[in-house]
Amino acid sequence: MPDLSPKNVASYLGSVLGEPVTVHALTPLGGRAADVKGYGYGTPVRVDYESRGERRVAVLHTISPGPFGHEHMADRAAELLWEHRAFNRLPRHVRSLDSGGFMEDGRLIPLGKLDELCLLTEYAEGREYATDLQRICRDGCATPSDFARADALCDYLAGIHQIAKDDPQLYLRRARELVGGNECIFGLTDSYPSNAIDGLEQIEHLAVDWRWRLKRYTHRLRQVHGDFHPWNILFASDTEFTLLDRSRGEFGDPADDVTSLTLNYVFFSLQRSGRLEGAFENLFRRFWDRYLDRTGDREILEVALPFCAFRGLVMASPVWYPALAGSVRSALLRMIVAILKVEAFDPASVNQYCGV
Repeated sequence: MPDLSPKNVASYLGSVLGEPVTVHALTPLGGRAADVKGYGYGTPVRVDYESRGERRVAVLHTISPGPFGHEHMADRAAELLWEHRAFNRLPRHVRSLDSGGFMEDGRLIPLGKLDELCLLTEYAEGREYATDLQRICRDGCATPSDFARADALCDYLAGIHQIAKDDPQLYLRRARELVGGNECIFGLTDSYPSNAIDGLEQIEHLAVDWRWRLKRYTHRLRQVHGDFHPWNILFASDTEFTLLDRSRGEFGDPADDVTSLTLNYVFFSLQRSGRLEGAFENLFRRFWDRYLDRTGDREILEVALPFCAFRGLVMASPVWYPALAGSVRSALLRMIVAILKVEAFDPASVNQYCGV
């Protein structure tokens, strides 16, 4: 957090209240209770100010970067935006006057009147990589361009995965979110209809075991895309591509990206012929072999399994793919259970995992 100045706080309060404000004192709050507690999310600051000739007091709260889901600025922003609304909906709770933000130059801006947030990005030309896979699924053959594109995607991942980050707690968070996150394994199993829950409890129990196994792989934290599937990849021409919708954090395990893409070869092959074979098997095996050769990261085979389970649950989901054939859905669910029970992922054993 930038250093607070009475001038910047006065300007901020004036914007919130809609009237001129003079700040008389900024005083950090704390004392014995804070010392006993030993850990806090940020030191609140008492603000003594005057408006329209009346002396008033407010408290400016911040959240410090740290563990417990506060590693990223977006984490802290989400908490403070929520608190602004929630504080004022509970009787006898201290009221929130605003949620605000610090600019790089120390100025504060009010955000409390936000109804929703938005993101403005560039426009990217191109066609979704999924259209290539749909064509292969329809025609049953892959062109030299298809293999070149798969190679380009593989080499891209091998490149970004070289950027490491030494933050064991962040890796543990990513593993925790993989299993229990709203968009990941537990969130997906909860989204399945009540008449389609056979085997999901077993999957959840196996996933929890994997969360504990992943704890010894904190050294694997690398730069990732986080949602590297064919609908987030746009090819403009040949092997030139642009990515969309990076998700769930800048750093994670490389297995997340690799399984996100390669399992789509399995997904489309199951829809075409009920098993991994032909052009899709060639793309799948080629991608894995090339990635292992480029990175030397054979350890990825030890950790890929719960990431496969996550992606498999997306593909088997009646919510995401309501028109998917029951036989394909069943094969994917069999695959999930099977891979969560083995010690390491074997790309040559996918059909065995699927029970086909």
